[in-house]
Amino acid sequence: MPRENVNDLRAFVAVAKERNFTRAAAGLGVTQSALSHTIRQLEERLGVRLLTRTTRAVAPTEAGLRLLKGVTPHLEGIDAEIEALGTLRDVLAGTVRIVSSEYGISHALWPKLAPFLKKNPDIKVEITQDNGLNEIVTEGYDAGVRRGEHLAKDMISARIGPDLRYIVVGSPALLEVYPTPIHPRELDSIPCVNFLLQSTGIYFAWQFKEDGRELRVRVEGQLAFNNVFDCLKAAEAGFGLSYVPDEIAQKGIASGKLIQVLEPFCPTWDGFYLYYPNRRQASPAFQAVLNALRYRG
Repeated sequence: MPRENVNDLRAFVAVAKERNFTRAAAGLGVTQSALSHTIRQLEERLGVRLLTRTTRAVAPTEAGLRLLKGVTPHLEGIDAEIEALGTLRDVLAGTVRIVSSEYGISHALWPKLAPFLKKNPDIKVEITQDNGLNEIVTEGYDAGVRRGEHLAKDMISARIGPDLRYIVVGSPALLEVYPTPIHPRELDSIPCVNFLLQSTGIYFAWQFKEDGRELRVRVEGQLAFNNVFDCLKAAEAGFGLSYVPDEIAQKGIASGKLIQVLEPFCPTWDGFYLYYPNRRQASPAFQAVLNALRYRG
C-alpha cells in the first residue's frame, strides 16, 4: 500500500479531536465538503472506517482511535522539528498557548510574562482562564498551570512559583452568629463558600494537616464559585467561611473585614507548576517562555 499523505492524516486527526467536521474544517482552512472527501479517500485507501458519523456527532471507530494514538505523536514531532528551525533566525517567534486558573495567572504567570514579552515582541502567548483540571493535549494547549499535588504523572513539569498557603477566613459578623471552629471537622456546623472545579463539576475538598497527616473536608453553604477571588468577596460579605490563598486574604485581615480561623491546620503546599506533554523537542518560543517562568527561589 502506498505511503499516506501527511496532510490527509492531519485532516483525520483534526476531525477526530474536534469530533466535528465544521470546526475541523475551519481550523484547517478548508471547506467542509473538501474535508469530508479527504476523509472518505483516506478510509478507502486504508480499507477501514475511521469515523462514525451521525447527524449530531462524529466519533472515531476502534480503528480510528488506534490510528489517532499512533500518528499524533509523530505529527507533533514533525511540527516541533519544523518550528525548531526558528532557532536559525535571529529573533524568537511563535505562539504559546497556556491554560491556568485566575489565581495562577495573577500569581505565577503575569508577573514574569509581562517583562518577558516586552523584550520578545515576536512571541505571542495565549492564556485561557479555566479553574478546572484541564486535559491540555486534547484541548489544544501547549501547557497548563497547576499546584504540585494536582500534576498528572504523564506530564513534564517545571516549578514556576513558591509554596502556597491556603487559609480559612470569615467575616466578623458571621463569627458573631456561629461559633468559631477550632477543628476542621467542625466546619459542618457553619456556612462555607465552596470552590467549584470547572472541569469536573464537583466541589473542591478543603485541605488541612493534622499531626503531619493530610485531612480533607467537604463543606456546605449557600454559594459556590469557580475562582478564589469571588470566594474571598463572599466571605467578606458574610456568606460563609472561605478557603483562599493567604496572599489575597491579607488585606482583608489587616483591615478587619476578615478573621482567620483554624490557623494551626493550614500548612504550606507545593506552589504552581507549568506542565506540558513529553515531546521530543519543544519549540524555541515555548522553551523561552518556560525559562522565563521558572522559579529560582
